[in-house]
Amino acid sequence: MKYKTMKYKVEKIDFWSGEVRDAIGGLAAALAPVVDAGTNFAFVIARRQPDKPGTGHVFFTGVTGAKQTKAAKAAGFVKADLPGLRVEAADKPGTTETIVTRMAEAGINLRGVTVSGAGGKCSVILAFDSTKDRDRAAKLLRG
Repeated sequence: MKYKTMKYKVEKIDFWSGEVRDAIGGLAAALAPVVDAGTNFAFVIARRQPDKPGTGHVFFTGVTGAKQTKAAKAAGFVKADLPGLRVEAADKPGTTETIVTRMAEAGINLRGVTVSGAGGKCSVILAFDSTKDRDRAAKLLRG
């Protein structure tokens, strides 16, 4: 397949995750200590857990350094075994399809994909089964 010429900014990311209360302010209260430690979230997604009423689950990125790591752990979050990439690109038709097709054609399985666009740019969050796949994907997208 011939790909559209696209420039990508590719960043390796670590996901953190944990359970939160499914109540008004539950997510805010859970994340507050991590923010207070200076974390600038690049990605946050939270959902209810239908099989566990009263709880939700959150995944986020942006934790860097010892202080933020300590705060995240103290708040009950764990670094997930989920290697990831954050890909920034122009928000144009076909951007996401091109990225996921390139992964498929390279034999790289995607464990998860989340895309958001704003201001003419899009952010594509990719999760992989292994660091090997993540590193191959990063090389492919940078090349």
